[in-house]
Amino acid sequence: MKTFDIKTRINFGESALDRLEELESAKILVVADPFVIKSGLIDHVTSRLERSQKDYEIFSDVVPDPPVSKISGGVQVLLQSGADTMVAIGGGSAIDSAKAMREVVEKMPERADHIRLIAIPTTSGTGSEVTAFSVVSDPENGTKIPLVDDSILPDEAILDVELVKTVPPGITADTGMDVLTHAIEAYVSTENDEFSAALAEKAVEIVGSFLLRSYLDNNDTHARRKMMNASCLAGIAFNHASLGLNHGMAHQLGAKFHIPHGRANAMLLPLVIQYNSDINKHSKSKAEYPNQVRKYATLARLLGLQNFNTITTVRALVNWVEFMMKEMDMPLCVSTMNVCSREEYFAAIPEMAEAAMLDSCTKTNPRSPTKEDIMKIYIDLW
Repeated sequence: MKTFDIKTRINFGESALDRLEELESAKILVVADPFVIKSGLIDHVTSRLERSQKDYEIFSDVVPDPPVSKISGGVQVLLQSGADTMVAIGGGSAIDSAKAMREVVEKMPERADHIRLIAIPTTSGTGSEVTAFSVVSDPENGTKIPLVDDSILPDEAILDVELVKTVPPGITADTGMDVLTHAIEAYVSTENDEFSAALAEKAVEIVGSFLLRSYLDNNDTHARRKMMNASCLAGIAFNHASLGLNHGMAHQLGAKFHIPHGRANAMLLPLVIQYNSDINKHSKSKAEYPNQVRKYATLARLLGLQNFNTITTVRALVNWVEFMMKEMDMPLCVSTMNVCSREEYFAAIPEMAEAAMLDSCTKTNPRSPTKEDIMKIYIDLW
């Protein structure tokens, strides 16, 4: 038997942030990254808490790929605050930090009470506001530690377009392609079913129509609101169906070379689609294809990429991904990013491939990769 449920209440549309004024809390801990405070985005939260006379304090020692040491510090602040509610505002780092902090506190033997967590994304990409995942980094070992448990799920999410109007084009591109990767990987995952498929298909459809618009014009509120919804839909899809090799490999690029997560996913996506489908420019038609090939072709048609046959349709999907990246001035390979030398990158490939094999996301990839398969993809990515 399988089940499907959505545990997180989603508040969206006009004035969604007004939900904060309705909270019944004795004390609130607001978790925000430094940019949210410096940019003034935090005012969207604090003004509503003050207007409704809520007692709150702010924790802002949040960094990208939150390390264990920062989570430990946040746990101490959470305990000292006595908060019964957490409001996390920011990108994936702030929301992941809040999830991990709450998880540690609630797992303490002496704790019996539940701390409510309300997640407010300021980017349209991670889907962290509706997922049971939190990624913490271990800098000493150069690894990322995925925490996966339904107890990590936020109780509520607030999607308000006011928070993403000022996101710069580069971040819009990275996070938007992250949404696309979430949706595609959830769609072809071995744990996919009709419920997650419907969400993933809709997310891909929205990305195809609105990502480029959102990238080109900050003031296109309609496009930005649509991308927030797509991010959330894709998040629910992969929370149910999990992901695949694309994320398993991207996690290692982030841990080793600090390549932004969405950008790493985007660069890998064409190569992983080709690997999973076993379709490239040299392929010839077959009588039968693996199930994931049919799914890639379905997504291609959703994007208006209907082509001559299965091979050309899947190749059109790969070409469309690369086209989108070029249109948004995203790098297509690691060598153009100046994050490391060729020698450093190739020396790290065996270790990254081993870690990608063990990554929890890789388990639900539609094709079971060998270490050599993964190493070849990393080599082609250079």
